[in-house]
Amino acid sequence: MNDKPLAAASLAAQAMGWIDPVTKAVVPPIHMASTYVRDEDNAYRSGRIYARADNPTFDQAEATLAALERGPKALIFSSGMSAATACFLALAPGDHVVAPKVMYWALRNWLATFATGWGLEVEFVDADCTDAIAAAVRPGATRLVWIETPANPTWCVTDIAAAADIAHRAGALLAVDSTVATPVLTRPIEHGADIVMHSATKYLNGHSDIIAGALVGARDDAYWARLRTLRAQLGTILGQTEAWLLMRGMRTLFPRVAWACRSAEALAQRFADHPMVSEVLYPGLPGFAGHAIASKQMAGGFSGMLSVRVKGGERAAIATAARVALWKRATSLGGVESLIEHRASIEGPGTPCPPDLLRLSVGVEDAGDLFDDLDQALRRADNA
Repeated sequence: MNDKPLAAASLAAQAMGWIDPVTKAVVPPIHMASTYVRDEDNAYRSGRIYARADNPTFDQAEATLAALERGPKALIFSSGMSAATACFLALAPGDHVVAPKVMYWALRNWLATFATGWGLEVEFVDADCTDAIAAAVRPGATRLVWIETPANPTWCVTDIAAAADIAHRAGALLAVDSTVATPVLTRPIEHGADIVMHSATKYLNGHSDIIAGALVGARDDAYWARLRTLRAQLGTILGQTEAWLLMRGMRTLFPRVAWACRSAEALAQRFADHPMVSEVLYPGLPGFAGHAIASKQMAGGFSGMLSVRVKGGERAAIATAARVALWKRATSLGGVESLIEHRASIEGPGTPCPPDLLRLSVGVEDAGDLFDDLDQALRRADNA
């Protein structure tokens, strides 16, 4: 075989080509041990001490994700929230951070309550406007700029390279929640990001059967060491079975995301002309505000996520969600099954989500069937 590097899709499909050295199995075993034997002189030459710090089952998922994101190191966590909050807990009370107004709602609430109570100074901005980010950062005081792109649930897009430049000139780090883009479409480190976060529950796993999170670092530096220590000391580790399922899911990441992107774009185009839809929010549409930036930093598609705004307002949006059959009314995204959710009801008071918005996570079903199901629901809701 020649020395040409394998494509990312091949690395994911074969889990870096790892073969169990003992059994020659092409699928790795699950290591359930919580502790490891010391050598006679009390050393740990195996490199393993205690499973709260590391476990062999973590290794393959972390190595594969690091390779896909083209960063030197990755850490998997017990949830996306534990991965995300670790990035802020690795800072010090009094530090200033910048975060988007439109972002994953649970993390936004945590930043506005616990993080500020703990001592961080959090400033929320319209992150799709880099001028707003530049105006918010404080040289020497801002330690972390957090962005999410595309951002849930309006899918606004932030220019990663521009945000990285702004953060770095102020002496801050840039962290990117790339859950929706996945490494299939965007690799933030290549655009200047210092940390990439994934709610691995979503596309990385892709089967709606685990809760997990992940971080990938651009450098193995002091900040990364704090993240690694936080994971061990707080115990926010992924279970061994869940780590194995995460790696199982990543093997099909590329074909799943490609399928979802094609279907989502087809649905966005069809619903853009639907008589019961006032607006479709999808970065792949040429008229979408962030389309040009998305085209620059997303390759191979614009994600499997879109939102539609229903002409009849909140009442019609909720009624539409009640009348679907193939789409499933459920929280989360990125699985093989298509999900629909009225986000404003979930997020509650203070949400920036429009009340007429339905969030759609497109799975791997037939796109025509998905259109027909939502179309009939929209029409029945309009006639109700």
